Amino acid sequence: MKIVVLSDNRKFDTSLQSEHGLCVYVETEHYRCLLDTGASDKFIRNAEKLGIDISAVDFVFISHGHADHIGGLPAFLELNKKAKIVLSGNAIHQKFFSKRNEFHTISLDFDFSLFEERFVYVELEMVFRDEIRVFSAKTNKYPLPKANATLFKDAGNGIESDDFNHELLISFGTDNLFVFTGCAHKGLLNILGSISLFPSKRIETVMGGFHLLDSKTEQQFETKAEIDKIAYELKMKYPQTNFITGHCTGEKVYQDLKMYLGERITSFYTGYSIRI
Repeated sequence: MKIVVLSDNRKFDTSLQSEHGLCVYVETEHYRCLLDTGASDKFIRNAEKLGIDISAVDFVFISHGHADHIGGLPAFLELNKKAKIVLSGNAIHQKFFSKRNEFHTISLDFDFSLFEERFVYVELEMVFRDEIRVFSAKTNKYPLPKANATLFKDAGNGIESDDFNHELLISFGTDNLFVFTGCAHKGLLNILGSISLFPSKRIETVMGGFHLLDSKTEQQFETKAEIDKIAYELKMKYPQTNFITGHCTGEKVYQDLKMYLGERITSFYTGYSIRI
């Protein structure tokens, strides 16, 4: 399986473009897929430089409805004429807001009705050719990320806290799984616990943002003790799992996680690639 990050907050190659967004290209034996589409069309320009043909993509899987993950979808639909778009209907039928810094929209203002025949809506779970599973987190044993408290939605009845009924997880493989978390708004440990409900599955690699932000003087999120507790759980419960993270995982948080997970965790960036 080939994995290439087409859009992320960071870059090291000056010929590529970064943004606050996330888009990952995955190529399996049978399919070419995008996991999210970043915040704009920058992922398309990066793909060209990296030798990836976006017009050949078979599926786009949208993890949730925030604009930094779905913002590039209109440009994709114009370029690629065949791919199915797999997502929760709630991702495009609700409006989303953030109060970080100041209250603002994080919805995409676009009418997708012209492309309705290409959309595949997932409520709880769907499996594609036995190797790709799209599902929502089924456990809530562990606390949700504290930064979730800054996020809101409007489903037609006024603004309320975002319950992330639009968030989906995507796994690849039949026995040894590659799991994409999007932003892990339902909590990384809850997500992994949901996959553990499939007893024959081994979680080999987990990739995505973990929505564990660095605390600042004006805004406090998880304490170091709370991050240490999460890291300890990951180390002890998932001793054979590798983690690849970025986007909404803070730099200090990443270093704290690495103290426990060592070489089993690494960070991604625009242009990052790996074969697993």
